[in-house]
Amino acid sequence: MQHTREGRLYTDIVLELFKLGGLLISEGDELTKELGLTSARWKVLGALAYADSPKTVSQIAYSMGQTRQGVQRLSDAMVKEGILVYEDNPHHKKAKLVTITPKGEDVFLALERKQIPWANKNSAEISAQEMEVALDVLKKMVRRLET
Repeated sequence: MQHTREGRLYTDIVLELFKLGGLLISEGDELTKELGLTSARWKVLGALAYADSPKTVSQIAYSMGQTRQGVQRLSDAMVKEGILVYEDNPHHKKAKLVTITPKGEDVFLALERKQIPWANKNSAEISAQEMEVALDVLKKMVRRLET
């Protein structure tokens, strides 16, 4: 059996995304290093910072495409460091809600001050139109895998 043209391109995109993912983790680790974080912790913090309400560990994991167990370990560590806090969940006895503390908000703002110039620099030679197309395609790929 052979790939269709679209199937070959899809595979090539996935392979580039794997490479990009690794590069982004390295870059993220470098950006977060002086704040005592990692890319993985930054993802959890970002998932909460951009959410409109506190989330459970499972909800964070789903939104990031990660395992619940992995997000649980990261959240537990950040709770010990005072970056996050667990709160009772009125909708579930066991699944606590995860919330950012004031210390966590300060850390996230410090990360944004580093990330914004980084993003501006790395997007300088890509047009907004190209990025909009890429974002649209990636969202379609995600939706397809989620169904």
